[in-house]
Amino acid sequence: MAEATKATKMTQTQVVRHIAESTGVSNKVAKQFLTTLAELAIKETKKNGVFIIPGIGRLVRQERKARVGRNPATGEAIKIPAKKVVKFRVAKAVRDSIVPPKKK
Repeated sequence: MAEATKATKMTQTQVVRHIAESTGVSNKVAKQFLTTLAELAIKETKKNGVFIIPGIGRLVRQERKARVGRNPATGEAIKIPAKKVVKFRVAKAVRDSIVPPKKK
């Protein structure tokens, strides 16, 4: 039986190190870039409701309407209030390169 290899996620330090090595800047500058990008994304999404990261995707703020839901334990109807949520929509080019579309 083949042993399944466990996939590991990149840590922030690994991402910073990779950006620094591939762009020829220091780790400090690379980390500052990531921090600035995150702060800009938050600020612009709050202000405009959308922030586009070219070639990757977009952060979108959406309004959810109030609705009636069910308590799964009791089956009792409950009112779920309206709220704002943030979603990330992956760019089509990225999605197709990660998971190629099925041939028809």
